[in-house]
This record gives sequence, structure tokens and C-alpha cells, in this order.
Amino acid sequence: MRGPVRWVLWDVKDTLLKVRRSVGEQYCGEASRLGLELPPSQVEAAFRQAYRRQAKLYPNYGTAQGLGGHRWWVAVVKDTFGQCGVKDSATLEKLSYNLYHNFKNAENWEVFPDSDRTLQRCVAMGLKLGVVSNFDSRLEGILNACGLLPHFSFLITSEGAKVAKPDAAIFQQALQQCGTPASRVAHVGDHYVNDYLTARSLGLHGILLDRDGASQHLDVPPRHRLSSLDELPALLEKHAEG
Repeated sequence: MRGPVRWVLWDVKDTLLKVRRSVGEQYCGEASRLGLELPPSQVEAAFRQAYRRQAKLYPNYGTAQGLGGHRWWVAVVKDTFGQCGVKDSATLEKLSYNLYHNFKNAENWEVFPDSDRTLQRCVAMGLKLGVVSNFDSRLEGILNACGLLPHFSFLITSEGAKVAKPDAAIFQQALQQCGTPASRVAHVGDHYVNDYLTARSLGLHGILLDRDGASQHLDVPPRHRLSSLDELPALLEKHAEG
């Protein structure tokens, strides 16, 4: 790595935490509370189609079109259940409201076992931490509910920044918050393009988290790759001084 690291930026979803159950299961659980029994596999397939359609029409939560995360997700939920035969408008409204707000809660998210202890170790090393995530405005509440928020000096979401990874502009906003050159900043994430390549193209220390050892990107050297966040402090330790 190039030079002493002062800041570590973090991706969130599938890096620090993940959805606890499949979207199909969680959506069906909410539908069941309203008296609707649907197959999770059908709802999961419908969700994937609805999500792709919405993301194509309104990228990054429709921030450029004045939509925003709340209305964006309401449309996804309504489209998902509409595909599954739910037509009653009041039911669709209730489903979309409940699911949007339920996903703010810790019970719908699973923090990886190595996340909190790694963040604590980084802070103990004197490193400052920030978030750069393609997420909507609920992220602060989710991190707070999961007990991770106090570790971070700032959060930048793609909805708030009005630009999403892999656009370099979201990282440039983060570097302004850090107030230090890119060579003093590391970024950790699980996505090869959004997290690793983009960070390195800007001069940050891009580090790819590959928990399952499934990455086929041979251009990522071992010193830029983690199989667990527990490996990060040792990688950074010799660069945190000076």
C-alpha cells in the first residue's frame, strides 16, 4: 500500500451487514400479517424484476427525477405484489408503507460477526472511519439500530450525494469530508467495480472483501484482498503511523 492510511471508508451492504432473510421471505412475512399467503419464490422473482425495472427507469432512487428513496421503494413493492396478483390499492399501500419502515429495523439485518470488532480495532488504531454506500436515506437509522453508527465520522449515501458508485464523484465527496489526500485513505467493499476499481482509480487504497473466495478477478493481488474483515487491521497497521 502507498503511504500511511489515516481514514478507512466502508461499503455497507454485504460488507458490514446483509439482509437477514431473502427478500421473498421477508416480503411474504409482511403479506402474511395482512392475510395474504404467497410463495416466497414467486415474490422473490417478482421483486427482482420490479427492482431491475425501477433501477433502469429511475437510477439511484430517482434522485435526478425528484423521486427519492421512499417513493422509489414504494413503487418497487407495489410492482412486486402486483405481479403476484395483489390488486387492492389499500393493501398495496399498507404493504409498501410497512416494508419500507420495517427495513429500518435491526431485525431485518444481520451484522457480520467480524464487522463490529474490526471497526473497534480500526478506531483503537487511531483511524477515522466513514461510509460510502449506494443506499437510501434509511442507512443512518439502520446502522444506529445495528449498533455500528458510533464508529463513523460521516456517512455518504448515494441518495444524499445524488450520485452513485462507481461514479467517482461520490468518492470525491468523501475525500472532501476526510480532508486528506487519497493516498491516505483506504476503501473496503465487496464489489469489484464499485468499490475496488473505482477507489484505486482515484488513488485510494482499494481493498476487496471476498468472503466466499468466489472472485474471479485475477488482477486483484492478495495484498488487496480480504477473506474476512478480521484481516484488515494487520494489513493497515504498518501504514497507520507516520
